[in-house]
Amino acid sequence: MIATILMGLVPSFLMVGLGGMVRGRLTPGAWQGLDKLNFEILFPALLFFAACNRPIAVQDVIRIGPAVWAVMGLALMLGYLARRFGPERFLDFAGAWQTSWRFNTAMAFVAVPTLHLADVGQMAVAIGMAVPVANLLAVSALSRGGNLSLRATVQRVALNPFLLASVAGVGVGLSGYKIPDPILAPAQMLAQAAIPIALLSIGATMDWRALTRLDLFNGYLCAVRLVLTPALAWLLCGLLGAEPGLAAVVILFAALPTASAAHVLASGFGADRRLVATLIAQSTLLSAVTLPLWIYLIGLGFQG
Repeated sequence: MIATILMGLVPSFLMVGLGGMVRGRLTPGAWQGLDKLNFEILFPALLFFAACNRPIAVQDVIRIGPAVWAVMGLALMLGYLARRFGPERFLDFAGAWQTSWRFNTAMAFVAVPTLHLADVGQMAVAIGMAVPVANLLAVSALSRGGNLSLRATVQRVALNPFLLASVAGVGVGLSGYKIPDPILAPAQMLAQAAIPIALLSIGATMDWRALTRLDLFNGYLCAVRLVLTPALAWLLCGLLGAEPGLAAVVILFAALPTASAAHVLASGFGADRRLVATLIAQSTLLSAVTLPLWIYLIGLGFQG
């Protein structure tokens, strides 16, 4: 089983490695342009296509939404425990703190096919429910140390492309309406390009020596994101008797590395961008070990 999981994930991690090898072929501005393309167009298309491509039961939204919000709430509380040994300035701490609950959407869709219990449509619902809350929490934390107005905060969250695409896709899925294939085809083509470009960009912009700077503060936040939060999600799913499919999606969601663009938001508020970028690289590199283990344990513990 573990070999099957690794065979499913290795191509994606190799794509990240390829991005690191070819980073010099494009300028930093070009890589930033690809990130912008992914954020504004390709990943919204992926989220919309994954959510609208099959009927969604109202109960899926009712069950998955609170579950992923609880996961992020746990991660937020665990991450705040690092405040006493984190950066002195709260704004710098908030920039790093957000990495404990934010998640890598690309890795979510990479990991789902390796786990037969998880459904890509349910993961799309999970992402759709989690995006606005994750952004609201991050913007709120950074606003406390910055100078963004309430109106600007609400506007930034409400106009997030991931949120708009997810809401639209979930709305179509809930309606049961089947969009004609010729009309949906462009979204599908854009969706197919999202993950490869995202993985290349992650590899090209990542600091591959980041693990040498894994101190107590960074190590704890990575442990919250990759170990403690999924472990608590596992425990709660077991105690509450969650059905295997739901448990698989929730635990897998909890085990994802942090969002690869978290440093962009931190930089926008004036927080320490380098600290956040280092945490992103550390979380991504360590997830090459932790994510396959969690996928294996989910398959072992929640047999359908």
